[in-house]
Amino acid sequence: MTLRVVVINGSPHEKSKTLGLVDVILQTLSTILPITVDRIDVYRLGAAFGLATEREEVGAELEAVLQRAEHADLLIAAVPVYRGSYPGLFKHFFDLIDQYALANKLVLLAATGGGDHHALVLEHALRPLFGFFQAMTIPVGIFASAGDFDGTVLLNPRVYGRIEVALTDVADLLRSRATGAMAWAATSADGGRPPES
Repeated sequence: MTLRVVVINGSPHEKSKTLGLVDVILQTLSTILPITVDRIDVYRLGAAFGLATEREEVGAELEAVLQRAEHADLLIAAVPVYRGSYPGLFKHFFDLIDQYALANKLVLLAATGGGDHHALVLEHALRPLFGFFQAMTIPVGIFASAGDFDGTVLLNPRVYGRIEVALTDVADLLRSRATGAMAWAATSADGGRPPES
């Protein structure tokens, strides 16, 4: 069985430290069990996304994107820190997620910031957000500061070690959540709905 991973990327840049951190997380995760990965870049969802205030207002394309997040086996919530918190469009994405769709959903929290003090975003902003949804956030969150990178490439072995601890601590739980992701990946390319989790 394969783990369906959906990355909710809060960075507005095609290449970023946030995505560099996510790449290492995914590489490490792939050594534990087979995965399929779907990345949702919130800054690329278009004007209709930004204007929607209720789920009923979204079109079919955005509805399919929201459902991909709701039906993941594992969500990776990845953000750069802005003004001490996550970006507004990242939060807006979750404003449109069904209140109960993430209940008991596994969520890995990941963030990047200018300095180590920004690591507080994991516990004081991201974890409470997913607590509202009654999601099951993985206990160890992953943070990397600007000094941990060469450009967008993560270099700090301490961060690599934290990623490994975060994932190996819950390896059995991840395996238990793995589903038939290959079939879902084939249908989602055509805009089909993923299977119920």
